[in-house]
Amino acid sequence: MTQPFIIPFQTTDWSTIPITEHPGETGKAFWQTLQFEGFRIRMVEYTPGYKADYWGEKGRIISCVSGEMTSELGDKRAFVLKQGMTYVVTDEASSHRSTTDGGAKLFIIDGDFLKK
Repeated sequence: MTQPFIIPFQTTDWSTIPITEHPGETGKAFWQTLQFEGFRIRMVEYTPGYKADYWGEKGRIISCVSGEMTSELGDKRAFVLKQGMTYVVTDEASSHRSTTDGGAKLFIIDGDFLKK
C-alpha cells in the first residue's frame, strides 16, 4: 500500500515565486510554479491572444482567477472558463488546448493523482 505524502502547512507569497515564459502558437504564458513530489501548483497568466502550441492529454484542475479562457477539446467542443469557474479532467480523458482573446490568470494543479 502506498503511503500518503505529507505537506506541512505553508503559505505562498506568489510575488516571490520566479516567473518563466512559455510562448504559445500565438501569445505567451507566464508560469509561477511550486513543485512537490508527484504534483505541482501553478499560477499561470496568458497574454491576450494566447493560443497553446500543443494539445494536452494531462489531467488538470484549473480555476480562473481573472479574465476568461476557452478550452478547445479534440472532439471539437469548446468550453469557456470565466472568472470564478473551475474545470477538472483526468489524464487521457480528453485532448484539450487553451486559448484566450483578452487574457486570463489561472490557478492550476496537476499531478500523479489525476492519472487513470
